[in-house]
Amino acid sequence: MALLRDLRQLQLIRPLDEQFAGFITDAESRAIDGIPDSQLRLLGLLAALTSVQLSRGEVCLQLNQLHLQLQGWPVVLRKQAEALFADLSESELLQAITVSDGSHEAPLVLEQGRLYLYRYWKYESQVAATINHLTVPVALEPQAVAMGLQRFFPNASNDEVDWQQVAVAIALSRRFSVISGGPGTGKTTTVARLLGLYLELHEATPVIRLAAPTGKAAARLSESLGRARDALPLDEDTKALIPDQAVTLHRLLGPRPNSKSFRHNADNPLHLDLLVVDEASMIDLPMIYRLLDALPEHAQLIMIGDKDQLASVEAGSVLGDICSWDSHGDSHGESGELIYSTDQYAYLKHCCRLPDATTSAQSSVADALALLRKSYRFDAGSGIGQLARAVNSGDTVGAVQSFQSGFSDISHIELNEQGYAEMLQQAVAGYRPYLQLIAERAEPRNILHCFGASQLLAVVREGPYGVSGLNEAIEKQLRQYRLIQGSDVWYAGRPVMITRNDYQLGLYNGDIGIAIADETGKLRVWFEWPDGEVKGILPGRLPAHETVFAMTVHKSQGSEFENVLMILPAEDSALLTRELIYTGITRAKQRFTLISREQSLVNGTARRTERASGLAWRLWQ
Repeated sequence: MALLRDLRQLQLIRPLDEQFAGFITDAESRAIDGIPDSQLRLLGLLAALTSVQLSRGEVCLQLNQLHLQLQGWPVVLRKQAEALFADLSESELLQAITVSDGSHEAPLVLEQGRLYLYRYWKYESQVAATINHLTVPVALEPQAVAMGLQRFFPNASNDEVDWQQVAVAIALSRRFSVISGGPGTGKTTTVARLLGLYLELHEATPVIRLAAPTGKAAARLSESLGRARDALPLDEDTKALIPDQAVTLHRLLGPRPNSKSFRHNADNPLHLDLLVVDEASMIDLPMIYRLLDALPEHAQLIMIGDKDQLASVEAGSVLGDICSWDSHGDSHGESGELIYSTDQYAYLKHCCRLPDATTSAQSSVADALALLRKSYRFDAGSGIGQLARAVNSGDTVGAVQSFQSGFSDISHIELNEQGYAEMLQQAVAGYRPYLQLIAERAEPRNILHCFGASQLLAVVREGPYGVSGLNEAIEKQLRQYRLIQGSDVWYAGRPVMITRNDYQLGLYNGDIGIAIADETGKLRVWFEWPDGEVKGILPGRLPAHETVFAMTVHKSQGSEFENVLMILPAEDSALLTRELIYTGITRAKQRFTLISREQSLVNGTARRTERASGLAWRLWQ
């Protein structure tokens, strides 16, 4: 089709999308009972747009929102597409041999007004079916749970709901559960107590595994859970049963070389009784499908994360869809708070304190969700907490006013020439300490930890406000201050982020290392492994990587930094959403600085991420 060729030349679709559309139309043209030419052209365009959706993180193409696909198109091409859409009939589309309703295999599946690639329809429908199966109650003695909760939460108030305690009770009651909470709500503390009580309730010695989507997130889980474990009211032998090392999901499932498949699947399930997965907002649809596929029939899966953070880079918004009770079914009250079924509410009331509530949940998923509502890190005097809450709720006025309220832990720099220069000076000040440690020949472990104290975050990749331009500008500044030496690509102090998994080296997308000379003077890039060991690798052996003085907000997920600088693009962009801004803000533990135009903050806070998917409908219908 000439239309597809023009779209590809304008880079509005990819060559892959055009080729997929050609495959579909060629197959239809060769069919004995072919569809009419007008439907053939329409099908080709829909196939291309469905393929494009995956590159945007969308699982499917929603036919009732086709007009959104035409934004930014030239008027002539938009009118051609609108003319084709005018003939759209779902019943006629289902007459094509390349389109199925899901009852048989076909390249495309049309269901509930959503057009999928067959593989992603299978992922979504199977994930929903498995979660619904796993969220039924497990055999449990409520009195034993209640007594255990009293031991593990000795300071629980009789006047106030302890949502951590409620979360533990919920997670124990289902084979699949989600514990969601913002920064500082005590997710790790909750998990540690949950694992301790889980061990006490099981006579046989269970196998517990910990995992996270990235190496950085796995390392953080290992470190924080290790600290929390020491405070548990358990003997040392029982504490030793709680693992102190988390692994990446890829490593857990066992990747096959040069393949997207894994060693562990339904035919070779994981060897475990309980799996805890942290930073669940980063998990995409294909990964959760593979994880559930490899889960043993008897095992429990607990997902931990912040439902309000950015969705995964790849297709899907799994955690957000699972936690989407506030827009589906009868599982929400007037305030949007989650409501449990009658049986689950009775169980929870027996085990711990709960407020009086109406019980009307129609989905079993509701009974498997726990929300941590109280932040122990950010109180009423915290600017970071106030700003995060305003952005997360879409309160544009509150977001702007947060910076004008005298909080010492947040600040705003107007994005202009002077503000850009001030941002670079702050970035240099943040990175100076780790570079001084390198000059003092400190241990690589200490240097890596020092580098992680400060981070500059960006929204886009290209341009002066994107990752590439910012890395170049910071390198230039550091050379001017003689904090880094030489003009070569590799120099002592260069921080790099791995961008492609290398299973042989054990390096994964998102891992951060720093170039430091070894005892012989040879430059190596040092990484901290999940077990705490620090290793140096020759630069020439590294998989794909990039300099990381600045990183995207997406790449920062799973990490926390003492001090965060975040720059928003000058021009408005669909990438700029409240979830992205909220995620950037909540990477900061002590101080957050925003470099932006005020209107960019307002526009982003008002814009919500909505990914095309049918998972929420399948779970909450």
